[in-house]
Amino acid sequence: MKEITLGLVGVGRIGVMHARNISALNEQLNPEGVNVRLKLTDVAEEHARSVARDFGAEYLPSVEALIAAGIDGLVVATGTATHPDLIMAGVDAGIPVFCEKPVAVNVAESLPVLDYIREKGGTVQIGHQRRFDSGYLEAKRAYDAGELGWIHSLRAVTCDMAPPPVSFLATSGGLFRDCSVHDFDILRWLTGREIVEVYAKGSNNGDPAIGEVGDVDTALAVVTFDDGTVGTVSASRYNGAGHDVRLELQGSEGSVVVGMDDQMALRSGERGITFPAGTPHKTFAERFDQAYRSEMAAFVEVILGERKNPCTPEDAVAASRVADAAQESLETGVPVKVPV
Repeated sequence: MKEITLGLVGVGRIGVMHARNISALNEQLNPEGVNVRLKLTDVAEEHARSVARDFGAEYLPSVEALIAAGIDGLVVATGTATHPDLIMAGVDAGIPVFCEKPVAVNVAESLPVLDYIREKGGTVQIGHQRRFDSGYLEAKRAYDAGELGWIHSLRAVTCDMAPPPVSFLATSGGLFRDCSVHDFDILRWLTGREIVEVYAKGSNNGDPAIGEVGDVDTALAVVTFDDGTVGTVSASRYNGAGHDVRLELQGSEGSVVVGMDDQMALRSGERGITFPAGTPHKTFAERFDQAYRSEMAAFVEVILGERKNPCTPEDAVAASRVADAAQESLETGVPVKVPV
């Protein structure tokens, strides 16, 4: 039996989800002979101790204590501004790091972190969980197999049922950086091509407070790939029908849609059509529950040396470059080239 101890930093909404998924890894991985233990820490001590009790984990008072306890991997689920220091702490300790996106608050602050990881020979997996979703995996398989022919259009959609607190939006960097960056990442990953230009527009017809902190609640970006293919990436904070995440790939020989199932947050306007018949997802955690579980299992496999890093920091920064360009276009009203 292989013993793996993961150290989790941060037990807010995302952190609690990771704690739950880590605690379930033994059932998921036991056929492979892996036993996973969890230790955790958070500045909110009382809450962290409660989470530790809920999931049979050990609470430690600090990141330093967590690393000193002899963990095999560090999971970072704290605020974005803390990511660089925690990533480098894990790299310094010589252990693989899993960190929620993004690497840092902006691309400029991410670049020194990338240099540090490379110089130290560190392993850092960034949390772009859509790469583990069954629908996106099937779309990539069909694309790579040539079943769709050449692609003429791509349409990515990410719509939250309701916005997060305005206090979060005030520091999120904007809708494209917070939300659509997942679409930019998955488009690069799926096609193997770079997005070279973005033209974005947005609106704010919901809570005026969102506009007051410099964000929009709905946005659309037209993206151009390095081979001239075009696509659209749309996002909204106010999709009352449910949490809606989809991707359409249309090609010369065939088309595929990710997210078209009985829980999609749409209804048909055609007579006699009852699809979809299920209850729509309400949150991203529901929509990507299995993907998040698979993502953490993959991190354990990375620690064990059984697979390559499925999402490198360089991948994450490339997606953030596109998000930055989209935000710049939104603010300036003109198309923006994505920096290389």
